[in-house]
Amino acid sequence: MFNIQKREMMWGGRKLTLETGRIARQADGAVLATYGDTMVLCCATFQKSAKPGIDFFPLSVHYQEKTFAAGKIPGGFFKREGRPAEKEVLTSRLIDRPIRPLFADGFRNETQLILTVLSHDLENDPDIPAMIGASAALCISGAPFMGPIGGARVGMVDDEFVLNPTSAQMEDSAMDLVVAGTQEGVLMVESEVNELTEETMLDAVMFGHREFQPVIDMIIDLAEASAKEPYDLPAPPEGKEEMAARLAELAGDRLRDAYAITAKQDRVEAVSTVKADAMATLEQEEADLELASKLFKNLEKDVVRGNIIKTGNRIDGRTTVDVRPIVCETGVVPRAHGSALFTRGETQALVVTTLGTGQDEQIIDALEGEYRQNFLLHYNFPPYSVGEAGRFGFTGRREIGHGKLAWRAIHPMLPSKEDFPYTVRVVSEITESNGSSSMATVCGTSMSMMDAGVPLEKPCAGIAMGLIKEDDGVAVLTDILGDEDHLGDMDFKVAGTADGITSLQMDIKITSITEDIMKQALAQAKDGRMHILGKMAEAITSGRDDVSDFAPRITTLQVPKDKIREIIGTGGKVIREIQETTGCKVDIDDDGVVKVASSDVEASAKAVDWIKSIVAEPEPGVIYRGKVVKVMDFGAFVNFLGQRDGLVHISELAKGRTAQVTDVANEGDEVWVKCLGIDERGKVRLSMRVVDQESGEDIEEAVRAEDEESGRGRREGGDRDGGGDDRPRRPRRPRRD
Repeated sequence: MFNIQKREMMWGGRKLTLETGRIARQADGAVLATYGDTMVLCCATFQKSAKPGIDFFPLSVHYQEKTFAAGKIPGGFFKREGRPAEKEVLTSRLIDRPIRPLFADGFRNETQLILTVLSHDLENDPDIPAMIGASAALCISGAPFMGPIGGARVGMVDDEFVLNPTSAQMEDSAMDLVVAGTQEGVLMVESEVNELTEETMLDAVMFGHREFQPVIDMIIDLAEASAKEPYDLPAPPEGKEEMAARLAELAGDRLRDAYAITAKQDRVEAVSTVKADAMATLEQEEADLELASKLFKNLEKDVVRGNIIKTGNRIDGRTTVDVRPIVCETGVVPRAHGSALFTRGETQALVVTTLGTGQDEQIIDALEGEYRQNFLLHYNFPPYSVGEAGRFGFTGRREIGHGKLAWRAIHPMLPSKEDFPYTVRVVSEITESNGSSSMATVCGTSMSMMDAGVPLEKPCAGIAMGLIKEDDGVAVLTDILGDEDHLGDMDFKVAGTADGITSLQMDIKITSITEDIMKQALAQAKDGRMHILGKMAEAITSGRDDVSDFAPRITTLQVPKDKIREIIGTGGKVIREIQETTGCKVDIDDDGVVKVASSDVEASAKAVDWIKSIVAEPEPGVIYRGKVVKVMDFGAFVNFLGQRDGLVHISELAKGRTAQVTDVANEGDEVWVKCLGIDERGKVRLSMRVVDQESGEDIEEAVRAEDEESGRGRREGGDRDGGGDDRPRRPRRPRRD
């Protein structure tokens, strides 16, 4: 019934298994990838014919984590998985990027990969097994996929590279790098690192590339035993070469002139005019307009790429190493806690920072368990940024991916929660776009956070590199334009500080690039990054000394853990009363850290004093302001410290003899009291008579001196410490031996 093919190998200290033929047999390719006890089912399917009129490759990758994989039930009302989480979207992109360039040119059939996490051992991240399983599933599916690819995660512990580090190892790692590629070279890199050098990053990439070569060999071995017959690509349309030549004749020179226009919108309009005129002529000649439209893109590519290789001059007139003009501004949004406007050429990001409290942290419910994030970065790309009226209001995968890239770049520079106890949300609105808006977001975020008073360790900047690779030459481009990204062979984004790289992302549109090209790109990126940091320093160099007047001021207290319950109160009664009365936000951690947040200094001080009074213990000899809450025949109970009451004995109410308690104190009176002591049962003894009730001044020495002179204590038989009463004492009986 089953024709099971299975391959196993030890990889990075754990067993990697690829199996096909048992599950999901109706898919074109289905592979069960297992690494440790993490298991991912990878299914590839493709339509056997292309939809008419499609001029792009309709590939979709869907990575999904089932909560049963970690023995959990989903939260929420419906108790089932809903829309993809950020981790699922990012992993889907992570796998899409290296496989997309490897499909045969001209393949336009709808292709879908569904990667389902069935088991998670909480040690091995499922993204690497999913990538390997996806590669294997495509290789056996019969689709025209020029793979396989391999992938690996690289960590760095104690200055040594670690292949596929476990979750525990990642806690001590200075690097989180994922690299994917073929036998020939690297196709994709995604990373977050802690200020490492260009040389270290290149070594890490090549280390990962070497280490996944055995995985590629295993996929090839599996495919040789179980792959389906390859899909026959349709023959190229007749007259393709003649049509390409005719297009070059009609539009070649005019297209070169159009791409010499430096202003983006003017250039786009000129290119559209050239295309429209060429199509009108071909329509009169009764030519195949669909084929002509496809070949016109190739002509654009040849014009732009050929000019760069031959002359070294780019679309906007720059050389290959020039960065566009930069303008940096801060404080552009008056009521925001922090803001910056970063403009580089025709790319512009308006970045706004908002400071919040612990109640604003984002709760992430992941397979590994629930955790909180106090740094949020959201990237938005409205259609007006490229002069279009397009779909609006939906957060796409690209926006999530670009936001996460900027998040990774800034994250290593964040202060600790102890040093800066705020939740930080950054929103990057791309108001203009012509290449590398994600790196503009990195620069704008760094400036905006510093403008908000966030004490970043160092400013951080980012730059995007491109590549033109032809048989007659190679050009690495610094600070690429949108057209250079679209028509080029590489999108290589590097972010970091003056001392090292914090994030690196690379996507290759050709089969691979060499180590030398990567080395050159990293060197040019460093020069560009240093130039941008210099421009940013003209606007701001470090976090402001204080947060904005409109931001909440957070005061942090450390209280004993056994006092947390008293601050919260029954059903949260006490903490609600504090917040409603003062208008402050109060957060309490399980370890006893209390954070009081308010933009009103007086309200914050009131809330802090309130909390201190709840947790404070009475100290003998200290004077307190209190209120009489109960009157008895033998004395008055005074609430003097939070919820704490103490007894003022009748003998300690006032100087001289007191006939009745109500002669001196009544319920509701505010009085000054001094703590005389605390007995072994925790009861507090207070005195009013040793404190001046007008000023609150300690007069105990004077009062005790008067007592000694008058013999008050002996006549009244009272306890000078306030512990006795006015009833005559019964003489003691002699003790029997």
